[in-house]
Amino acid sequence: QFTPSSFLRIGQLSNVDLNEDIRELETELPRQHPNEIPHNEKLLSLKYESLDYDNSENQLFLEEERRINHTAFRTVEIKRWVICAMIGILTGLVACFIDIVVENLAGLKYRVVKGNIDKFTEKGGLSFSLLLWATLNASVVMVGSVIVAFIEPVAAGSGIPQIKCYLNGVKIPHVVRLKTLVIKVCGVILSVVGGLAVGKEGPMIHSGAVIAAGISQGRSTSLKRDFKIFEYFRRDTEKRDFVSAGAAAGVSAAFGAPVGGVLFSLEEGASFWNQFLTWRIFFASMISTFTLNSVLSVYHGNAWDLSSPGLINFGRFDNEKMGYTIQEIPIFIFMGVVGGILGALFNALNYWLTMFRIRYIHRPCLQVVEAMLVAAVTATVGFVMIYCSRDCQPIQGSTVAYPLQLFCADGEYNSMATAFFNTPEKSVVNLFHDPPGSYNPMTLGMFTLMYFFLACWTYGLTVSAGVFIPSLLIGAAWGRLFGISLSYLTKGSIWADPGKYALMGAAAQLGGIVRMTLSLTVIMMEATGNVTYGFPIMLVLMTAKIVGDYFVEGLYDMHIQLQSVPFLHWEAPVTSHSLTAREVMSTPVTCLRRIERVGTVVDILSDTSSNHNGFPVVESNPDTTQVAGLRGLILRSQLIVLLKHKVFVERANLSLVQRRLKLKDFRDAYPRFPPIQSIHVSQDERECMIDLSEFMNPSPYTVPQEASLPRVFKLFRALGLRHLVVVDNRNEVVGMVTRKDLARYRLGKEGLEELSLAQT
Repeated sequence: QFTPSSFLRIGQLSNVDLNEDIRELETELPRQHPNEIPHNEKLLSLKYESLDYDNSENQLFLEEERRINHTAFRTVEIKRWVICAMIGILTGLVACFIDIVVENLAGLKYRVVKGNIDKFTEKGGLSFSLLLWATLNASVVMVGSVIVAFIEPVAAGSGIPQIKCYLNGVKIPHVVRLKTLVIKVCGVILSVVGGLAVGKEGPMIHSGAVIAAGISQGRSTSLKRDFKIFEYFRRDTEKRDFVSAGAAAGVSAAFGAPVGGVLFSLEEGASFWNQFLTWRIFFASMISTFTLNSVLSVYHGNAWDLSSPGLINFGRFDNEKMGYTIQEIPIFIFMGVVGGILGALFNALNYWLTMFRIRYIHRPCLQVVEAMLVAAVTATVGFVMIYCSRDCQPIQGSTVAYPLQLFCADGEYNSMATAFFNTPEKSVVNLFHDPPGSYNPMTLGMFTLMYFFLACWTYGLTVSAGVFIPSLLIGAAWGRLFGISLSYLTKGSIWADPGKYALMGAAAQLGGIVRMTLSLTVIMMEATGNVTYGFPIMLVLMTAKIVGDYFVEGLYDMHIQLQSVPFLHWEAPVTSHSLTAREVMSTPVTCLRRIERVGTVVDILSDTSSNHNGFPVVESNPDTTQVAGLRGLILRSQLIVLLKHKVFVERANLSLVQRRLKLKDFRDAYPRFPPIQSIHVSQDERECMIDLSEFMNPSPYTVPQEASLPRVFKLFRALGLRHLVVVDNRNEVVGMVTRKDLARYRLGKEGLEELSLAQT
């Protein structure tokens, strides 16, 4: 049993250093509850490394760049375009695959259950149908959850927070591996077919990013195949640009919105941007949409008619029927406020739920059980709602895929069933386009309420699933309800078409949950194929974002924070001018001399207590009266490659015999550098000397120790650095600023807070 005082201590949000609390808790807890992990959102995890966006300009790099002539640079540029085209094509094909498989499997499931329900409605015993439906759902979701929980946990969720972190410069383990892609695609198919309140749109972004990272390297480390192409792009700088193109291609395949994809990549993803990149990303998005479009058109049997641009198509909105007038603008703004409040409520509930999951449901088997439970509950809720609903509509002229008759008269169908007995995408389109009078307000109200809690419970399960479509569905349901009640109030006047309000409600709800403005406006405009709604959608989204931000942050940012990722925002915290580099930096710094004993290097790298990744190189003067000034910076990965190739000499004066390393040797080891434990150095070799001068970066970025935190932050963030050396006025190394030192400071409720670092 759990005493309130210790619970308070875990959940306590205090500005003091929480390390003592947690250490104390860890000593208390194992005796009472071994199944509980103390987790606090005021921590930063030390398990995440940074990506290096800054090229190491050592002598090897400069020699290679000098050798490359103008035509070679042109071929590199052409290769970039080719890679972007390939990213687009492959992302489109993956989207097609997901779409076709989901359509067939879900269709099969719904036909089986519908036949069963029709059979048992006549002779009684509908509980069997419920059992069948729940069992089908739970078993499908079980498979989808097992592969994620046991094989690749990074594939859980929509993957947007992870890609956001990757583009910000945080190296999240396994996030762009081939294995992740396979698990992601299978997991999405299974969770959508399993009837969970999820969409297949969010994971497309992650899939696109994985495809991009894989193609741009010209090899697969998982499959141990090297195709010897695109070797120039084997570094973080290039890989990251292609990943942002892949994310954009994913959005445009999901929504048929190439411009929206580019803007998404700009708004949510990429921290680094230039014009050429924009143009290439747009190219990748266009190719991706076109591929999806042509393949799906062929699959649907009309090869020349490119009518399905994205995985979700909201259908055309006609201007005649659906125009809006100036007096509706305040109504739309009010809907934005409602969406912001509901979105904030969704995020707050999901926050507490995720905290609970991190603390108690951290074993893979428990996570699978929870996913099955949610699947069964979703089916049960849907069944009970359909069973209790008495809302019957005539089948004539309706476009229902699987009409359930249940207790309705012949020639009629149950309208609650169109909402629950369908994939969420189809339900959204139905809510947008069904003629007025297709839904009973009571039906819509109950559906919104239930689906809101189901979607909230589902996001964060150990299955691959997106939150886009459920949010659109919740919003479309209450928006339509709003439109119906408006037309009741105005005695059925012409302008209150419920479909239009369903669209605005969907935008408001999605904006309130994920807080995207620019890209979401364009995505909604492109998906509806109507530019006239741009203005009201923009108003709705802005209102939803402003109102939602007043209460709680967006869903993706919240999950990034809950995973304790050292994420750097655009600006340093507002009130941080009083801090200087001296207070922020990490000391003491492990430095290497320019000509160093191999034994010293091996000992420094093997020391587990200081897992540093960058070492300042200082001048090694025999005359100790002179100061050891900073000469350069060398990375752990470079040192490991040097040791692996045994680039050292017996004595300090024989610097001619060593084999010349090429830049290619470093590129071939990227991105999985071997750990230092796997490199054997004999006792004789430990006495040799190693000369770092041609491998170190001779011009690292430095700041004086008096620089203020915002200044350090700007330099670090804009250049995408991994290490920033702090020097004093004699150019001696006094400290090192890394990502964690900057991400530690955050603006909290009471002002500037400092987070503590934890090894979790």
